[in-house]
Parts: sequence; C-alpha cells; structure tokens
Amino acid sequence: MRFLKSDGRLIGVLLVLAVTQLIGWGTIGLPPIVGRDLAADLGMSLPMVFAGTSTLYVTMGLCAPWLARAFARHGARKVMMVGTVVAVPGFVALSLAHEPMLYFVAWVILGMSGSATLSTGSYIMLNEVAGRQAKSAIGALMLVTGLSGSIFWPTTSFLSGHFGWRGTCLVYAAMLILVSLPLYAFATPRRAVAKEGGTVPAKRANALSIPRSTFGLVVAAITVNAFVTFGLSAVFIELLRAEGLAPAQAIAFGSMLGVIQVSARGLDFLGGGRWDGITTGLVAGTALPVAMLILMVSEGATWAVATFILLYGAGSGAMAVARATIPLVFYDQAEFAKASSMIALPLNLASAVSPPVLAGLLTQFGSRGALGLTFVCSCAAVMILVLLSRRRPQVAAAAAT
Repeated sequence: MRFLKSDGRLIGVLLVLAVTQLIGWGTIGLPPIVGRDLAADLGMSLPMVFAGTSTLYVTMGLCAPWLARAFARHGARKVMMVGTVVAVPGFVALSLAHEPMLYFVAWVILGMSGSATLSTGSYIMLNEVAGRQAKSAIGALMLVTGLSGSIFWPTTSFLSGHFGWRGTCLVYAAMLILVSLPLYAFATPRRAVAKEGGTVPAKRANALSIPRSTFGLVVAAITVNAFVTFGLSAVFIELLRAEGLAPAQAIAFGSMLGVIQVSARGLDFLGGGRWDGITTGLVAGTALPVAMLILMVSEGATWAVATFILLYGAGSGAMAVARATIPLVFYDQAEFAKASSMIALPLNLASAVSPPVLAGLLTQFGSRGALGLTFVCSCAAVMILVLLSRRRPQVAAAAAT
C-alpha cells in the first residue's frame, strides 16, 4: 500500500475511477432486477431480455481492438470522456423502447460506451499513472467497484418502484452526464501516457516475447472464468429465486455478494504485491467449483445458499483481480494496453454468451442446469491456471515465490 502514501495524484485518479466505475457498472445492471418487467413490457422472454446484456458485451469486445489505437494516441482520459457521452443516448433509447429492435439498439450503443469506459479503460488509465504499481492500484480500485451490485441493485429496485424502469434509465443517463463526465474532465490527468519506443528493461525482455501458446492460455483462463462470473452475475437473483428464495430475500442475499467480493479483493490488496495474478487466480479459483457443488447437492437450504454466496463471493471477487492482473505477469507498461485490448475481445464475447445461456438453462432445467455448466467451466479454469503457472517469465516466477 506504499503507493497510496507516496503518490497524491494516483489517489485522486483512484477516487475518480472508484466513483465512475461504480456508476458505469451499476447503471448497466438493470436486467437482473427489472428483467421480468422488461420482458412483460416488451413482449420478450426472459432469456431474450438477458440477451441485451450479451449484445453489450459483444459490442464491447468488437470495439476493443479498434479502441487500442485510440487509447495509445489520445490517452485514457479523452477516450473515457467520449465513452461517457455515448452512453447517454443509449439509456435514452432504452427508456423509449417498446419493441425488441430498439431495445437491442440501445444495448449496442451502451456497448460502444462500455468498451471505452468500463474496466479496460480504467486499468489502462491506472497503468498510465502508476506504471509498475498498477497491480496494487487495480486491486485498490476493485475494492470499491465490487460494491456496484450491492449499491445499485437496491437502488435500481427503489427507482424502478417509484419511476418505473424507463424513468430509471433516464435517471442513470443524467447521472453519467452530471457526475461521471465532469469527474473525467476535471479530475483526471490530461495526458499521462508512457513514452513509446522506450527501451524495454532487460529483465522484462522475455515477457514481451512469450509464445503464442502461453498467450492462448492467458486468454483461455480469463475467458472461461469470465463466462462463469459474468453469467452468474447477470442471473444471480433469478438463480437464488430458483433455489426457493422470495424476491425480496433473493435481492437481500444477492446484495451481500458485493460486500463479500470486496472483502476477498481486500485480502489480495493487503498482500502488497507479494503474489501475482496467477497465484491469486489459483487460490480463488478453487473456491468456485466447491461453492457450486455445495448448492447443487443441497435442497435449497438456507445454510447452503449462505455458504454458496460466501464461497462464490470470495472466489469471484479475488478472481476479478486475477483477470485484470494476469497480463501484468507477462507484459510491461508499454505492452499492457495492447495486450488488454486483445484479451478484451474474447473476454467480452464470452461474457456476452453466458447470460442468455445460463438464463436459458435456468428456464429449461432449473438451477441445477446452470450450476452444472458453471461447475465444469470453473474446474477447467483452475486447470488452465495450473498450466499457466509453469510458464511464468523468470522474474515473475521469482517474485511469485
């Protein structure tokens, strides 16, 4: 945590990103709370409603490689400002939707915005400012942004109860313009991009020339885990309801997930960089299949649901840090933005596919269908990380031990 004491500018950037990422992720989390209202008003099935989130992630993934040049040329600040402005017509279009066509157009617009503002953009900004301290900075950011569900699920439920889901969309559009945009414009560095063409330190030279198979394992580990965590996040409330919880109880239990995830991220952050993203992923990843197995073999008992939320929340919270920081094991500051943008395409495509797949399994086979698939995927992610741990660059391997 030394960087927090020594770099006032970094603290300011972290505070800005904490607020804007909370708003960014929280505002697009409408379907888990108002999914049934959306389905009824638009004449769509519940899996089709969650396909809106899939459209968001597909768009984010397709835009990611193209935005890599924009991040390198203009810096994260300008790209994120533009992305915030783009989100506003997306929420307005969503509020005006009365048929599936405009509904999906709105999610395309929100996906274009998200590719510039959500996660990848914030990691690139922190890498611009913090350099080698980016892992700790990303971990610090995630301590706060993990609360997006805990804050915005009840907020969305409250707002939709008073203004309807259409009015909630307009409130969120105003929030982006009145809060997020000014913070990016006036409280982040105008240009803090690492110099291009600089000499790569000898100790990192091997990290910049990793084999394609190793990069493939990095992509596979991140993508498979994203399929599980993003998919379950989208259907989490419905999953708990399928286990027999009442709607209000499901939201209350689900809201605890963010607190647990943040606690797990805090443990990684307090490690002070003593372990890398791969080590974090290995430890956290083992908790996910255990959590799913417990819920599958139970009969919806309260203790089983509570244990599932505890283990899944801790594992998924720490795995979110691992997904963001595994590339730092292999890439230095100059290559991080490019690598992150390349990984963002398959990551977001997997995140796009998972919500409708899991929603469809919930609809057709109940909670056991969704849990069975995510159990298999979680086991696969752990095995990939075991293989990846043996391919650390020499310096990274020494640091990890």
